[in-house]
Amino acid sequence: MEKKILHVDYSLCIGCETCQSVCDFLHDGKPNIRIYYTVSSLPVPINCRHCERAPCLEICPVGAISKDEDGAVIIDPKKCIGCLMCLAVCPFGAPSFDAKIKVMTKCDMCANRRKEGMNPACSEMCPAEAIFFGRPEEVEDRIRARTAEKIAKERISSMGMEGVGRLL
Repeated sequence: MEKKILHVDYSLCIGCETCQSVCDFLHDGKPNIRIYYTVSSLPVPINCRHCERAPCLEICPVGAISKDEDGAVIIDPKKCIGCLMCLAVCPFGAPSFDAKIKVMTKCDMCANRRKEGMNPACSEMCPAEAIFFGRPEEVEDRIRARTAEKIAKERISSMGMEGVGRLL
């Protein structure tokens, strides 16, 4: 299977919390993506980035964290001892302690959905298309296209040419 990544384009996030709600629904009231708001009320979805060199995987003292064939960083609840080391080293603060079962949990890029050939629910449901799941090349192409479009719009606007022809 070919590696895929989950990318969040923060410039497109509208703060609707759909990703958080669908994740909450699919994970029994424990969403693995959460919307936080900055002091200026800017919505920022925080989730696991499934790092290439995941510090949580490297630090886990019992080997409870691994990567699957898509590159998703997964916690095995049967091995996890709930020591919080993964949370301590995660630059995004993604893992959460589940007090009920006394283990760490985090986004697994909807492992069950991926086994069925579906994409992670957050990327499927995001109305702003701010969350994208795909091969690294697809994500890079999408980022470049959006950046080029943004630059073009800014240049057109700065030149006072918004209504001239169909530029975009």
